[in-house]
Amino acid sequence: MFIFYMLVMSVSAFTIQPEEHAVAAENCKFLGKHFKTDFRVEGEPVVLRCPQAQLWLWASVSPYVNVTWRKNDSTRKVPGEEETRMWIQDGALWILPALQEDSGTYICTIRNASYCDEMSIELRVFEKTEASLPFISYPQILTLSTSGSLVCPELSEFTHNKMDVKIQWYKDSVLLDQDNEKFLSVRGTSRLLIQNVSVEDAGYYTCAMTFTHEGMPYNVTRNIELRVNKKEEETIPVIISPHQTILASLGSRLTIPCKVFLGAGTQSTTMLWWMANNTRIENAYQGGRVAEGQRQEYSENNENYIEVPLVFDPVIREDLNTDFKCLVRNTLSFQTLRTTVKEATTFSWGTVLAPLSLVCLVLVGIWMRRRCKHRTGKAHGLTTLKTGY
Repeated sequence: MFIFYMLVMSVSAFTIQPEEHAVAAENCKFLGKHFKTDFRVEGEPVVLRCPQAQLWLWASVSPYVNVTWRKNDSTRKVPGEEETRMWIQDGALWILPALQEDSGTYICTIRNASYCDEMSIELRVFEKTEASLPFISYPQILTLSTSGSLVCPELSEFTHNKMDVKIQWYKDSVLLDQDNEKFLSVRGTSRLLIQNVSVEDAGYYTCAMTFTHEGMPYNVTRNIELRVNKKEEETIPVIISPHQTILASLGSRLTIPCKVFLGAGTQSTTMLWWMANNTRIENAYQGGRVAEGQRQEYSENNENYIEVPLVFDPVIREDLNTDFKCLVRNTLSFQTLRTTVKEATTFSWGTVLAPLSLVCLVLVGIWMRRRCKHRTGKAHGLTTLKTGY
């Protein structure tokens, strides 16, 4: 009986171990959802890459890595056995052509013999209409009265190993004339050069190319929303405070503002900071006893100012021997202004009363001396008078 019991236990132990190993193999670390959502147009090819996969991964260890995809937390892998619109190529999930029903959350799993992780990415497929433009467009910015270029984004999957990439550009659905000096499509690149940008150039642009798969051509389009910003004007900054000497009491809290006048100049491109003995404040006072306060940008009478205070909490004797500098820089100028902290004289009634008491004593002494002399003179006169009789 004992031998039979031992045989049963041995068989049970032998069958449980593979089940435990299978559970451990499925236990993947979820790294979260990718910050970027892919917005695509119905009828065009879509390529989803594992967000957590580094580019070098495929070149170095791809033979030892297994990549799988699934949709919306389903255990069923995609593509399915009968799915002809989807396939995996170099770890990426290809969907061609994409349909609106393909919208959803896709989870990519990367696994090798000792490690497994997962990350999700969101795909939204829109019908190609004017109403969908705000969702599927990439915002790009150019500056007024300058020349700049638009870039047709995220085409690497379709231009790989292609030397001659032909891209057509449209503005508000109208094909741009290649002979127009205003717009120039740079051959062999994904750029559109715009000369002397004006306010009228703002709007929606479309770049389009053709991608062929198994002899079938597909359109690949990207939409761009161009925003035109005014050219920011810069002026020479002028430091108007602090004073060269700041009085403070030891042990007190002190704030020294560094105020810079910019006139009509832009505030965003002007840097302002403090140094102590030619060292940045955050490095000189790592404990935070002396620190830069929050940067302030404001306007007074339509003129721009920036200000960064230097905060002491508290002032100590070491600060009295430190060289503090306020520094400001932009593309036109670099300026500094030095300031030193001096100990303020502490008011004391004792200090005031001591010399006053001394003066009083001297005056009293003089008065008593004169009074004594006066009495002595009177006594001498009386003696002389009596002698005369």
